[in-house]
Amino acid sequence: MPQDVMDTVIGASQPTQAERDASQKHFGAAREAESTGDRSSAIAELRKAAGSDPNNQDALFRLAFLLDLAGEEGEAIAMYERCVSQSPAPVNALINLAVLYEDDGEYARAEKCLRQVLDTDPNHPRARLFMKDVIASREMYYDEELDRDLLKRNALLDTPVTDFELSVRARNCLKKMNIRTLGDLLRVSESELLAYKNFGEASLQEIRDMLSVKGLRLGQRVEEAHRHIRREIYDRAKQSGAEKALEKPIGDLNLSVRARKALQSLGIRSMGELAARTEAELMGVKNFGQTSLDEVRERLADFGLSLRDLDFEDEVGGTPPPPLPL
Repeated sequence: MPQDVMDTVIGASQPTQAERDASQKHFGAAREAESTGDRSSAIAELRKAAGSDPNNQDALFRLAFLLDLAGEEGEAIAMYERCVSQSPAPVNALINLAVLYEDDGEYARAEKCLRQVLDTDPNHPRARLFMKDVIASREMYYDEELDRDLLKRNALLDTPVTDFELSVRARNCLKKMNIRTLGDLLRVSESELLAYKNFGEASLQEIRDMLSVKGLRLGQRVEEAHRHIRREIYDRAKQSGAEKALEKPIGDLNLSVRARKALQSLGIRSMGELAARTEAELMGVKNFGQTSLDEVRERLADFGLSLRDLDFEDEVGGTPPPPLPL
């Protein structure tokens, strides 16, 4: 059985002082080139830095980071692997490597990287977020392997909701919400249904029961899109300089007791998780009204953030999350 690269130690021989000095010189030249926007020269200098001193973690990380941005995922993975093989492994290197592994379908390796982070910091927001994605992607992969009858599945999702035994009220509400098929129904959450006028718990339970019989649940089809949405939110926040705010706990918003309890009921622990929610989802929570919504908007705005627009997913094309800078 081949040895897992995550279990190996690379660069066992120690570089000489002259080699370390040369590595630092190339690393400094790389950062200078990068500051002027010359990514190609920066990558070339970083390759020299890593070659002079294979244990230069800063050079390895930065080289992997720039290679990933340049679309050289294979070499980026190799550099991240060398970086995290040394102790202590940089948290951001482990997370970036996990993202690349997940994109390659290497879910076990991605999970191993993230568990290494969570073992030392169980509440690390970004590691927790990506761990959920990895586990969900792995489960989806196995589900797809088992479900080969796509035509039958598509036919089921195209079934009109009028074919099911629902009350007049539930059927009328779905019609007004433009939910025509079973597939449409799987794209909405319970909170979004409850936020609609005259749609109550009784109607919700009807739909839950109806879907449960077929092994389905509300929001099932939108879960994959939501994972890309959360990543896109991190990407946009990075561009605006608000990325660090996404990792802050909800407590930093200093919300009222009512608003805080509503967010807790949705399992929202960080500002990033809150920014991935829509107004409709929040308004669907019991005792969460317009006053609480305005409060959340204002507090998020103080950190340069906002709630997700309902049509946000239409703008997302499955873009992978950005790597973390050191």
